[in-house]
Amino acid sequence: MTNVTMPMLETYPAEINLDRRQLASAIDTLIACSEACTACADACLSEPMIAELAKCIRTNLDCADICSATARVLSRHTGYDANISRTMLQACIMACRACADECERHADMHEHCRICAQACRDCENACQQLLSAMK
Repeated sequence: MTNVTMPMLETYPAEINLDRRQLASAIDTLIACSEACTACADACLSEPMIAELAKCIRTNLDCADICSATARVLSRHTGYDANISRTMLQACIMACRACADECERHADMHEHCRICAQACRDCENACQQLLSAMK
């Protein structure tokens, strides 16, 4: 967990309808996944057989953007709309699953893909747990 997310949630002056520790953990996991996906896409661009990694790069970049947007939405609480948060988490679960599946195809040859796949699985699980807590 970062040293910023939980303190920021603790200082929020109004009620938050979710467990703040679980929410902070999910936000941190989303940020870590976004970073892993961005770095993996960049590493794939440096590999000699770049054409074979085109789908992996695209999936990494899509997942990074979705995770980043989801973390930002979950960090805002004023005027909270649970339907939007649920939809973002569902999209993130799908993106993380697709990215992990794609990266796992290359994990034996590229360590960055193995690391990214694990970050995506962790994020998929964190999002699923938070989504379950929202129902």
